[in-house]
Amino acid sequence: MKFPHIMGIASAIAMSSSLAFAWSIDGVVKSKVSGRSLAGVKISTFNFGGYETVSAEDGTFSLSGENNAIAAVKAANMSIHMEGTTLTLYNVYANNLKVSVISALGKVLKESNLQSVQGIVTLDMGKFARGTKFIRISADSQNSTFMVTDKGVTALKKEGDALPSLQFSLDGYANKVYQMTQEVETGVTIEMERPSSSSSGDNNPTVSSSSETQVASSSSKTPDDTPVDCSGKTAKAGKQNMSVTVDGKKRTFIMYIPNSYKGDKPVPLFVDYHPVMGNGEGQYKDTKYRTLTEKEGVISLYPDGTKSADSRKMGPGWNVGPCCSDDDDVKFSRKMIAAVEEIACIDKKRVYAAGFSMGGGMSNHVACFMSDIYAAVAPAGMDLNTTNSAKCNPERPISIIMFRGTSDPVCKYQGGDSGYGDGLNFLGAERNFKFWAEKNGCQGSPSKNSNGCDEYSNCQDGTKVVLCTKQGGGHDQGDGNIGWPFLKQFTLP
Repeated sequence: MKFPHIMGIASAIAMSSSLAFAWSIDGVVKSKVSGRSLAGVKISTFNFGGYETVSAEDGTFSLSGENNAIAAVKAANMSIHMEGTTLTLYNVYANNLKVSVISALGKVLKESNLQSVQGIVTLDMGKFARGTKFIRISADSQNSTFMVTDKGVTALKKEGDALPSLQFSLDGYANKVYQMTQEVETGVTIEMERPSSSSSGDNNPTVSSSSETQVASSSSKTPDDTPVDCSGKTAKAGKQNMSVTVDGKKRTFIMYIPNSYKGDKPVPLFVDYHPVMGNGEGQYKDTKYRTLTEKEGVISLYPDGTKSADSRKMGPGWNVGPCCSDDDDVKFSRKMIAAVEEIACIDKKRVYAAGFSMGGGMSNHVACFMSDIYAAVAPAGMDLNTTNSAKCNPERPISIIMFRGTSDPVCKYQGGDSGYGDGLNFLGAERNFKFWAEKNGCQGSPSKNSNGCDEYSNCQDGTKVVLCTKQGGGHDQGDGNIGWPFLKQFTLP
């Protein structure tokens, strides 16, 4: 029997706003060889922006945060309610139901297993009713997690939502990545080791993919001035899971159409690429652009990257050469956009790309190989690398705005080797800025614009190249309040 969607309610009133789920992790960082504690290790999240810390003198660390989760669903579905010491589940229909009560430190306090449940389930929490706790509900193998406080049910996480991936970095040591598997993890031990001489100091990686060569030579005609015919477009407002087949493989993405879309006139299209070890759903929730584009009736897409067959490479990610996917992501992007244009009324001259972390690398990448499709791009938290920049050959000048933090521990502002032995060697923020200024034929020196960003404004075909640097900034999503007004002023020639 299919288990209904789950929602959280407090004081028996359905919550209509977006909810959030909390996560936390603590532990110690040590040397793998000597076992000594490591102080000053920078710890940050790959797939969620804005969370970072540093290990203490004794190597201990703790990091926590809150991420947007699904919006509350209809009250007719299963609900959870806490009153006094009694936990009540309503509208429960499951052959096998397991309810686990977990402390904020990750310890299972109470667990109940029930069979053939229909209707209402009541559990006496007793002494475990006090304080913050997590309630994990497994119903016929479908899992959901709630956070319960003395004020009621305030948070949940739906199965499939991405958990944080953490990077540990320290000068003289190879970067270490740790993927959280639970919302609350405690007592985690991270072991770091010094890189081997064979993998360090490689400033000229030569790894490339066969699909990259095909992408660089492919091209499409720039859309002409023929009026867009909106007749026969069947797309409706809402969030939809979509797919296309690329080279015999199913590729997935989310399409979000605002309620204001009527299908009677062409609207812009916005593509937002997720970070490595993330997914389209995570970017849909974390991006700083969606609320802005939604207000203006813009359709937005959130594609899913794929994993490389090489287990040493992190993923899911994007094939930006030489990491981190084996698939042709430019071909995928073209087919995805074409599929959406078949069913939705899209203004082909106003298609834009953005992305965070490796998604920022991908939005840099498509500026090189999809300038016939994208009118402008807005990468954040990553630059071009020496491999794909060497092949970069845009068909026309393309406007770009970049968001970078000077203290970014994941993609260093000054550039250089990624630290993971994956062949990625980044240009760095300022070299990336100058690279695009040269590609776009910009003249003169950059100046500060009204947002305090460095800008080349005297470029070919009216394009602009902008670098927004946050002093002391870390690994963060792009600023939609600056990025979206920049993007939407440009159209394909």
